[in-house]
Amino acid sequence: MRETIELPLWLFVLILLFAAVTFASHFLFPSVRWFFRRRLERAVARLNQKLERPIEPFKLARRYDMIQRLIYDPEVARAVAAHAAAEGIPDNVAFEQARRYAREIVPSFSAFAYFSFAIRLARWLSNTIYRVRLGYQDEEALRRLAPNATLVFVMNHRSNMDYVLVTYLAARRSALSYAVGEWARVWPLSRLIRAMGAYFIRRKSRNDLYRRVLAAYMRLAAQGGATQAMFPEGGLSLDGALAEPRLGLLKYIVEAGAPLGGQRRATDPDQRDVVFVPVALNYDWVLEDKILTSAARAGERRFRARIGVVMAKILRQLWLWMTGRYHRFGYAAVNFGRPLSLQDFAASRAESQSQSLSQDLGQELMSRIGEAVPVLPVPMAAWLFLRHGSMSSAALEHRMRALGEQMANASVHHPRASLAYAGEAALRILLKRGMVSRQGGLYLPVTEKRDLLAFYANSIAHLVPDSVLVAEET
Repeated sequence: MRETIELPLWLFVLILLFAAVTFASHFLFPSVRWFFRRRLERAVARLNQKLERPIEPFKLARRYDMIQRLIYDPEVARAVAAHAAAEGIPDNVAFEQARRYAREIVPSFSAFAYFSFAIRLARWLSNTIYRVRLGYQDEEALRRLAPNATLVFVMNHRSNMDYVLVTYLAARRSALSYAVGEWARVWPLSRLIRAMGAYFIRRKSRNDLYRRVLAAYMRLAAQGGATQAMFPEGGLSLDGALAEPRLGLLKYIVEAGAPLGGQRRATDPDQRDVVFVPVALNYDWVLEDKILTSAARAGERRFRARIGVVMAKILRQLWLWMTGRYHRFGYAAVNFGRPLSLQDFAASRAESQSQSLSQDLGQELMSRIGEAVPVLPVPMAAWLFLRHGSMSSAALEHRMRALGEQMANASVHHPRASLAYAGEAALRILLKRGMVSRQGGLYLPVTEKRDLLAFYANSIAHLVPDSVLVAEET
């Protein structure tokens, strides 16, 4: 027992290394994790005191635990068995496929990354690129929402800057969890987006197992009270106008909140309600407008560049700022519309002849988003140029005033409360973009850029009263 054993130096070092790793994994790492976990919990508790909607435990759950909970969900288990039978594969193979889908979908939310990094970055980007304006249609209704209700912000999709703007402007309410498409599944962007609480979805998956896993996650998120944000249109608007709602994610949320058509949930006080908050966005300058209008002309939704175009423009503007030649891209405005309770909506249509609660809900939400769309100088000027052709700056100001008065129910934004400045700001951007040209004292719409003019005009066209169109035609 007391004999000396000689070992090569490399083997001795290897033994020490294994011993150190074993000690750390059994004694040190758990203590360190517990220490930081306790600090994080205290930080989140302090943060929740400042938020209107505290971060729910669902969002703070460990990603591994959430994946396990998802793949062992009874609905997913049945879908795994059905998929294995349909494809003629072993159950364990189908189960591993469901696990891959769950790992693909489930985010890894970090309160530290979201509130210390993402919010600051979103605030800086938003105010660096645009002059940001925020409005409400019914702020009092937002304050009266049930404390345990699940909030779902539903938005029109004008630009990839929508994510940034709404994250910044909703920061005092809660942490948002976005549904993000496959375009963002690139490293390291995907890691950052997961840390922000976003979940990835496949837009055109025909795999029923995948849809069942996604539906199960949406159900758990809705029942867990996770605040979410989604675009009912499903993608960016190619022509600037509001599109028909796509019912995929909306249907999953409805199934989670009203599984029997709304009758049970509308009368059960113990069930968590789902409240949809319409959010309407508009811009004087959409960074991707040329890409979107080109895709509209081509008749397809495949873009050569999406978020990359936004980042390239941001970097170029940073260079202009560093060289003293920077000007912001006009105004960006966000309005929060009238909230809609899923329980109340389901109860109100109990006697309706319509067979689809999701379809009716989608139409109602898009209607509420549409009525809240901000009217900004460039969209208003673009609509007038398409309608009337060439005009002087004085005529533009006069017609903007008349149009604003006739759009009494819309949220018309006049920068600095001055129509003269609004017309000047609109002309500055339209001239810079080449959408109008100046000849003497008149400004003329450029024929080659009419699709861009229409892109901005379409964003507010639904708000122009029919009486205005009839009066002008006669």
